[in-house]
Amino acid sequence: MASKSVLGLFSDADTAANATDVLLEAGCAQEDFDVLTGCPYPEGAFGEKKPVHHVYVFPIIGALMGLSVALLLTAGTQIAYPMVTGGKPILAFPAMTIIGYEGTLLGAVLFTILGIIFESRLPRLNLAPYDARITEGYIGLLVTCPEENLDTMDQALRRGSAVDVIHEKGHPSQT
Repeated sequence: MASKSVLGLFSDADTAANATDVLLEAGCAQEDFDVLTGCPYPEGAFGEKKPVHHVYVFPIIGALMGLSVALLLTAGTQIAYPMVTGGKPILAFPAMTIIGYEGTLLGAVLFTILGIIFESRLPRLNLAPYDARITEGYIGLLVTCPEENLDTMDQALRRGSAVDVIHEKGHPSQT
């Protein structure tokens, strides 16, 4: 059961919001459609699901890993090459804090970048249909559903007053 996508274009926000109700009546779950706009709208303005992200977890994990690597590197180096100077301890904690701080920041920054790439779902290997008119002010409703429900969602978008409906490449009713 392969999933396919269909994109409905709407000329204004009210029509797109009404079309989400038509999609829900047609049996489409809130998780199955996304709203594509070129303008910022408040979350939930179209009745779509609230996005859930976990970007905050990546810097925390990165900071802990960076601190761990920095402490292991400094302590390991001081233990592997001991240099006793004037009876001082081999592990110099004041010097280790600077490297620990830098390692923590480096880990947090690198993992934040990875987290943003991961949460943005990049790279996108299977591109869904898109239309350049979205950047000109149109609003797109991108519906992803099983292939056998594709025609039902197409008709629901048309009932919702879509200006145009665009199918994924390879669909027989592609417009």
